[in-house]
Amino acid sequence: MANYTAADIKALRERTGAGMMDVKKALDEADGDFEKAIEAIRIKGLKGAAKREGRSAAEGLVLAKVVDGTKGYLLEVNAETDFVAKSDKFVGLAEKVLEVAVSNDLDSVEALLEADIEGKTVSDYVTEEGGAVLGEKIVVRRLAKVEGAFVDAYLHKTSKDLPAQVGVLFAVDGDSEDAKTAAHDVAVHAAAIAPSFLVRDEVPEETVANERRIAEETARAENKPEQAIPKIVEGRTNAYFKEHVLVDQPFAKDPKQSVAQVLEAAGVAAKAFARFRVGS
Repeated sequence: MANYTAADIKALRERTGAGMMDVKKALDEADGDFEKAIEAIRIKGLKGAAKREGRSAAEGLVLAKVVDGTKGYLLEVNAETDFVAKSDKFVGLAEKVLEVAVSNDLDSVEALLEADIEGKTVSDYVTEEGGAVLGEKIVVRRLAKVEGAFVDAYLHKTSKDLPAQVGVLFAVDGDSEDAKTAAHDVAVHAAAIAPSFLVRDEVPEETVANERRIAEETARAENKPEQAIPKIVEGRTNAYFKEHVLVDQPFAKDPKQSVAQVLEAAGVAAKAFARFRVGS
């Protein structure tokens, strides 16, 4: 009998949206291997279509700041409860930490945690302030820096009672008014659609190879004609890119266009992006 637990079953159901019996069967077939079970579910077409991205594992906020229109910083800070996350003291603490990142031109959370704030490291300062002032564990989770001829920052509230839970920085290689408008529209798009990569070249080769393998196995499981399989694999691999690569995604405001086409019409190209959702 395959070695897995009830917790494994629950985790796999949450990850895939598949039913209880389908999850157990997949784990049996994969001999308890979680990732192989996920692949089996995908190949059989059992993955829940209604599954939403970004289930939060923590409370907190996302903050952003753009300097001179060309350099943006994005920060995520977590708290234990939404009660603290929406408090002025927590927001003020996060804003002070972001200012440290900006003033020191930092691009990694590791460097930020070691930076100085009021004679202490940010790590120690946040720990002490969290415990003494807020009564919770506070975590400075992520920091990103994005640069370009123009950088747009967009913050989105998923609840009107909480600070922003989603943040995006998006950089383009031009700063005309059309470029700025397009950059903002794409930043809003990225907040909603959640791309994983900017361009196809950023997708790891092993990821592409794995997607092609899964597409081929799925086609064979569906008894597709042998001569049609290469074209099917190519189509399903392109579908993966359209789902996960920002410039290939159908533009949220006009799905007949890709994001790349929207940018091209504005006379610019994508340079970089960063997207955080609290807890995901």
